[in-house]
Amino acid sequence: MAILSFQIVLLIFVSNPLLNAQDTKGLKVSFWNVENLFDLDNDPDKNDDEFSIGGRKNVTTEIYDLKLKNCGEVLQDLNADILGICEVENRFMLEELNRTYTDRDYSIVHYDSPDNRGIDCALLYDAKVFKLLESNPVENILPGNLPTRDIIHVKGSYHDQLLHIFVNHWPSNYGGREKAIPKRAVTSNLLENVLLDILEDDPDANIVLIGDFNEEPTDSNIIELIDMKNDNRYAKSFINLMDPLVGKEKVGTYVYRGKDNLIDQIIISSGLINADPLKIIPRSLTILDLPKYRQQEGKYAHYPFRFWAGNRLLGGYSDHLAVSCTLFIDR
Repeated sequence: MAILSFQIVLLIFVSNPLLNAQDTKGLKVSFWNVENLFDLDNDPDKNDDEFSIGGRKNVTTEIYDLKLKNCGEVLQDLNADILGICEVENRFMLEELNRTYTDRDYSIVHYDSPDNRGIDCALLYDAKVFKLLESNPVENILPGNLPTRDIIHVKGSYHDQLLHIFVNHWPSNYGGREKAIPKRAVTSNLLENVLLDILEDDPDANIVLIGDFNEEPTDSNIIELIDMKNDNRYAKSFINLMDPLVGKEKVGTYVYRGKDNLIDQIIISSGLINADPLKIIPRSLTILDLPKYRQQEGKYAHYPFRFWAGNRLLGGYSDHLAVSCTLFIDR
């Protein structure tokens, strides 16, 4: 019965045509995989040579400027109060992104991760709207002591309500999906333990998980994270806002071999539905899916209009589409 209730509530929040998120102001939380936002320098400690001057992609300052301009255009269309991103090389590139997008002056949360390619997760936030209380990287060490991206945990305040945000970029299927699933299982368990600590202190905690999870909402590591199988006290403490979109034709944030995927996700704690005053706005989940963000013709029509295809410059935006939701104070 509890599972059914959550499904009904979630369906209302995503699909009820009588509820319009744009009628209510709130805190817009977004996530976007920017697809390899690198600087032009060759860092000897990172595998970033291909994006450097003289690398095999033949990147020039003009190409670099185009990448930044296109990224700034996405940020303008999102107009997010809080934006989690992944696949950014360093803090300098976040400052460059902030310089390019002039509508807001974002504050930055970033930590250098041990990822071999040097790509990190980060959070941009509007300090006029959201007050940062503390942040830390959750180090993710994979089996065999393999390094990967940290998970960023940000704790902040919106209208005096405590909000936890986790920015994720789980291990990809590079090298084979079967090898990657156990890596993501370790990542899922790591995150679950952090979440259980928060819920132990506050079962109604306001938590938003955003990121490129490299799994579908129906895949095992996502399901096990949401179900909290390690502790039945918190079963069904999380709801995946992407669930109602699963299986819908031509709906997704990523396309692989012609198939739409929903690997970029927003997952919220049940407290943001059941507890006052901070809540999710009904029907606020959106994918930034404008025509310009997809290829419109040819073999790869409908694929996200990415910036690079191997070493060939397409000049688009990213191979991922951005996702958003909006929270509000219900008094």
